[in-house]
Amino acid sequence: MTSRRPYLLRAMHEWMTDNQQTPHIVVDAAAEGVHVPKQYVQDGKIVLNISLHATQNLSMSNAQVEFNARFGGQTFHVVVPVHALLGIYARETGQGMIFGDEDAPPPPITPPEPPAPTADDKDKALAKVTRLKPQLKVVK
Repeated sequence: MTSRRPYLLRAMHEWMTDNQQTPHIVVDAAAEGVHVPKQYVQDGKIVLNISLHATQNLSMSNAQVEFNARFGGQTFHVVVPVHALLGIYARETGQGMIFGDEDAPPPPITPPEPPAPTADDKDKALAKVTRLKPQLKVVK
């Protein structure tokens, strides 16, 4: 099954926006794939305002949150993979949601490494190739 985290994030963002609240996300800045301005990271985390007024080109897909924002007067392209999202809350009320491990995306499945071919395997493959007869047809 897919992770609930991106769906919950989008729902909470919409709810906060509809109620004139300012949505902020808490991000694990040390997670793989996170692209945030490092000078604003504190204790390995960063809080980002993801309101429609604070971001440009906000995209919240099932894989990542992506947008452009200004930090210290400089535009920065922010990328936050879903697995790095720790929570979302409204600045005005503090209401929101902390994401638990059960909301995390499943870990990627890596196929096992095939065993290295042995000299005997190579000999068998070579013998099989040499036994094949050519299959040519005349085409007019």
